[in-house]
Amino acid sequence: MNASSQHTTATAGTPLGQLFAPVDAASLAVFRVAFGATMLWEVVRYFRFGWITRYYADPVFHFSYFGFGWLPRLSATGLTGLFIVLGVAAVGIALGLCYRLAAAVFWLGFTYVFLFEAARYLNHFYLVCLLSLLMAVVPAQRLWSLDAWLWPKRRGDTVPAWTVWLLRAQVGIVYVYGGIAKLNADWLAGEPLRSWLASRVQRGLLPAMFDSEAVVYTICYGGLLFDLCIVPLLLWRRTRGPAFVLAVLFHVANSWLFEIGIFPWLMIAATTLFLSPSWPRRWLSRSPLEHMPVPHIPQRLTPRQRMTVALLCAYLAVQLAVPLRHWLYPGNVNWTEQGHRFAWRMKLRSKRGEARFYVRDPGNGEVWQVDPASFLTGWQYTQMATEPDMIQQFARHVANEFEKAQGNDASSHVEVRAEVLVSLNGRPPQLLIDPTVDLTAAPRRLGPSPWIVPLGQQPTAPPPPVPGE
Repeated sequence: MNASSQHTTATAGTPLGQLFAPVDAASLAVFRVAFGATMLWEVVRYFRFGWITRYYADPVFHFSYFGFGWLPRLSATGLTGLFIVLGVAAVGIALGLCYRLAAAVFWLGFTYVFLFEAARYLNHFYLVCLLSLLMAVVPAQRLWSLDAWLWPKRRGDTVPAWTVWLLRAQVGIVYVYGGIAKLNADWLAGEPLRSWLASRVQRGLLPAMFDSEAVVYTICYGGLLFDLCIVPLLLWRRTRGPAFVLAVLFHVANSWLFEIGIFPWLMIAATTLFLSPSWPRRWLSRSPLEHMPVPHIPQRLTPRQRMTVALLCAYLAVQLAVPLRHWLYPGNVNWTEQGHRFAWRMKLRSKRGEARFYVRDPGNGEVWQVDPASFLTGWQYTQMATEPDMIQQFARHVANEFEKAQGNDASSHVEVRAEVLVSLNGRPPQLLIDPTVDLTAAPRRLGPSPWIVPLGQQPTAPPPPVPGE
């Protein structure tokens, strides 16, 4: 009896019982090695290029995610130590040594780094947080690991099917939601891809052909179709092989066209999970796992299995719902940024902004213009100047610092207003936020921010007063 027929026998019970049928642990083991190696590579890059200092140690002010302003900030020495721990944990994941502990430590440490600086939000960082959490849950150490070699009781040739399907679902959500997000007017019109390709051609990084409209639209619509179709193509046995080759070519091309770090290689590794669970054995020895156990799947799940199903459903429900939350906010999400994060909205906007901040003492009416460079690094300013939430955070920080500096001389709580001009995907610059609103008085909340100026509209009120006027 071959592996596939045994799998059918094993899943003859309750439909949910199929989630607990044994499948070959080989693909999960290979992904464990690839994931750990990729994470180690990322940690090494942070040391090699000085990014720990640039992005986390040098800034005197750090932007926070909503609800995480309380997060303590490590010193430069502490951050260096944390990244060393992350590197050791990544090695533990790859080798399968103290695997559960290594995966849990990596998840906690990397999530801390992710939350440390909101201005450094990257979709693939968020994906790493999610995947490392899932890797701490699934038994990826059962096969081809030091744990299995040192402790034979932990060894096993199979894992429950839900462990593979959970990771497949997470990766599939990234693909599908990435495609849905591309169904917007700017992407379908070739922006911002047209501007990015033209810039890279002008700098001599790409051949001149990439500046043509035919290439721009081919990449735009090809990327859209790829994201929307790749998951069903990978799930259908007849198209799985060609689809995987297409996925590899797609991600390699992305790595060549854009500077997106480990994301293409992480996605190639994750896409292998859609192949047959026994694909590594077939590739190495051209024979599937023999003597696949076929335990009886009961008509009723055990309490532990029901709890597992409930947790899986809850996790996936959150992952399916969070990327859709931007529909709860008015306006263009690429402009307002409300609902942009954690939604797999990748490569959809090119924004340039210029922000001027004004502090006003309501007691005497005196106004001062603030230089953001006194508080932010260059890369922080560039990111902040296009995102309303960060603009408000910075305004509050400026008010706090000003009041501290004034001490007993401060007549009252100061007001902070901002004049921010932003260009989205090649549009002429326009005001991003209402310059008459005191950003320190506007509450920071998850709901819509009425002080964001809708794309294509301008407020009728005059801008804030300039010092000396």
